[in-house]
Amino acid sequence: MKPFQNMNPLTLRKLRRFKSIRRGYYSFLIFALLLLISISAELLVNSRALIVHYNGEYFFPTYGDMIPGTVFGLDYAYETNYRQLKEKFRTEDEGDWVLLPPVPYNAYENDLQENAWPPFPPSFEDRHYLGTDVVGRDIVARLVYGFRIAIFFSLGLLLANYTIGVSIGCSMGYLGGKFDLFFQRIIEIWSNVPFLYVIIIISSIVVPNFWLLILIMAFFGWIGITWTMRTITYKEKAREYALAAKALGASDMRVIFNHIIPNTVAIIVTFAPFSVSSGIVALTSLDYLGFGLPPPTPSWGELLQQGWANMWAWWIAGSVIAAMIVTLLTVTFIGEAVREAFDPKLHTVYE
Repeated sequence: MKPFQNMNPLTLRKLRRFKSIRRGYYSFLIFALLLLISISAELLVNSRALIVHYNGEYFFPTYGDMIPGTVFGLDYAYETNYRQLKEKFRTEDEGDWVLLPPVPYNAYENDLQENAWPPFPPSFEDRHYLGTDVVGRDIVARLVYGFRIAIFFSLGLLLANYTIGVSIGCSMGYLGGKFDLFFQRIIEIWSNVPFLYVIIIISSIVVPNFWLLILIMAFFGWIGITWTMRTITYKEKAREYALAAKALGASDMRVIFNHIIPNTVAIIVTFAPFSVSSGIVALTSLDYLGFGLPPPTPSWGELLQQGWANMWAWWIAGSVIAAMIVTLLTVTFIGEAVREAFDPKLHTVYE
């Protein structure tokens, strides 16, 4: 069976068009790889071992419970230091071994050295490939886990903004009248509320966590997509297919969900990559200013702030700036390709 043979021909044509735009297509592959790395970060960047072979038994600490050092014959009951355990097994040479991730540090671990102060420069010998920050935490670990937080934050914010914006905007455009006028006044008032001041006030009262920060930003982020959906719905509800469905007795909900929204998906999808990009920038900016996620949460904004305060430690600012450039460029190129491939002027759907 050929893949996608049951897919709508129009959708197949859009996907082929997207694949033909090489810059966007390869950016999508790079972004998918970055997303896969962040999801499986514990297998690549982690202070826990992947596999431990000890006395003929195998242990898999990565996704399991904490294993105390006493299990491996060490003299402490807290979590095993697997880098030291690997050195111990190598010295004893009794057939036991430890398989560590390529970067054997987690995002919260302080790796300090005698007679030296962090930040430490990049070192392949110590496996700090991009060096450490000002408290000795590995930069690669902070970047990878910071990317995972940033991308899932932006996706969660995108879902919240689209859920609110599409619902209200579609209702405004379809119902019109007093309902439309009422929400126009609400949006005009709401858009004049200073977003940054609200964040400062809330941060002074409570420490914002991941979900609270999404909720706060969603209160202000739904306005743009709302105006877009309102305009599109006004146009779509006057088309023949919507009028025919209404004449055949279809309810308002059926007309909206079965006819209008499916014919606006192409326009909605084109905004998604740019919304993801703006979400990443927003979180990074808030963390840089100190109003975002609380420390010691891995954060690109916090790394930027460290780099600005310690310009001589070029590897801190250089690493996060390079990571941001790659991420934002790939997302932007994906957005441009999606916008061109799903251009409603090239594809029209009537149901």
